Amino acid sequence: MPSFCNHGSAGGLSRRVFLSDMGMGFTGMALGAMLAQERVGRAEAPAIWQPPTGRPLFTPQAKSVIWLFMNGGVSQAESFDPKPELTRYAGMSINETPYRDVQNPDKLKLARVTVINDANGQQRNKLYPLQVGFRKYGESGIELSDWVPHVGGCVDDLAVIRSMYTTDDNHGAQTQFHSGRHMLDGEFPTLGAWVDYGLGSLNDNLPQFISMGKREYWNAKDGHYLGPEHDAIPILVDPENPLDFGKLASGQTRDEQQIGFDLVGRLNRLKGIEYPDDPALAARIKAYELAFRMQTSVPDILNLKAETEETQQLYGLDEPATRDFGMQMLAARRFVEQGVRFIQVQHGAGGAGAWDAHSALKANHSGNFKGVDKPIAGLLKDLKRRGLLDSTIVLFASEFGRTPGTQGADGRDHHIYGFSIWMAGGGIKGGIVHGATDEIGFHAVEHRHYVTDIHATILRQMGLDSRKLEIPGRKRLDIDHGKPILEILA
Repeated sequence: MPSFCNHGSAGGLSRRVFLSDMGMGFTGMALGAMLAQERVGRAEAPAIWQPPTGRPLFTPQAKSVIWLFMNGGVSQAESFDPKPELTRYAGMSINETPYRDVQNPDKLKLARVTVINDANGQQRNKLYPLQVGFRKYGESGIELSDWVPHVGGCVDDLAVIRSMYTTDDNHGAQTQFHSGRHMLDGEFPTLGAWVDYGLGSLNDNLPQFISMGKREYWNAKDGHYLGPEHDAIPILVDPENPLDFGKLASGQTRDEQQIGFDLVGRLNRLKGIEYPDDPALAARIKAYELAFRMQTSVPDILNLKAETEETQQLYGLDEPATRDFGMQMLAARRFVEQGVRFIQVQHGAGGAGAWDAHSALKANHSGNFKGVDKPIAGLLKDLKRRGLLDSTIVLFASEFGRTPGTQGADGRDHHIYGFSIWMAGGGIKGGIVHGATDEIGFHAVEHRHYVTDIHATILRQMGLDSRKLEIPGRKRLDIDHGKPILEILA
């Protein structure tokens, strides 16, 4: 008989040690890990904390999110908030126009901005004309850029929010849009990680949080203090090799892989009993088991050739300019169909981001929109005709907008004081504009929203309350939670 007397636990015999000493086998070990998790999650936590239940806290409107993020900073004026006054007063400084007060923080009670003057004290930053036309789309008659004709055709399903602002004027704002915090504040979980943390899986053969597209080092992780198990699983839209190290080893059969998998799983659980509080080990065990199941399920989902020719053309798979992003959009729809909760798609990563148009804005944005406009519209139309848009939120966003004035000869600089995003589906009203910037698109002046208001809106539609997701020792600021944008909810 093993001795139970000298393990030194102030509260009596440790469950972990008891199960380990008694040799209860792998069933006992699994039970031990579950009990350890319960002990960490409940008994030792403050009484006010309620760990996630694995289900919505109240009736949700949405089951899934497709988060489309354009890296680099999309110009609001040349996309979803056209400003004809920029063309009318092109070449003038703001002080030379009737809109000189847009930079007056005392009058507007907004953040103070820096005005760049030349040696004679004149503003060096001149208004830059619109680089593309615009027109009214849909029955709602919302004005959008001529660069988004396909998305414009779906405008009656969109809630266009023209009054976003943020506080990081460099590309760390990519992290800020995902997490709600300035990157200099430290590392905080992203919205996708919170959804992953708060909700149970809809399909045990697939992760509930995936990422497609390249991510820069400052925006490469999601879970942070929630743990690595809440990082997004990176997916390549390639049915032959969708996962890193996802193929069988050369010469290995599926039965042989199963034997090895079972052995490693048992060894992992042995360590899980020894180290029940190790989040990295828990994440590794969970990821290992999921990865085995994903080896067959993911390639099936990424077999886009199973779709009809009409569907493939809807997403632009037959055109070189739209093929790559179209494949990601079609894959996103197929993942949603199979129960993936949160699909994060990064477009144009690499350095500061492909949309970072400090020069040659016209060539930059026209090319980028040509690549994403038709695939995104295809996604919206396909979700709608399959009855999936009602339960799927689609978000189009960028880390900030671009200045009304010119940078260099033909570009726009970063702009954090007013920019646009849009949302659709999942209980979001369609065919509306919410919020506004001033006449030249400098400041958000009506229904201003910090980025976490988007987070709060999505969480609400998914049946979650961020305040009930807080964990011990990680008190969040009020602005971290944001406020749902009730005006855009159906």
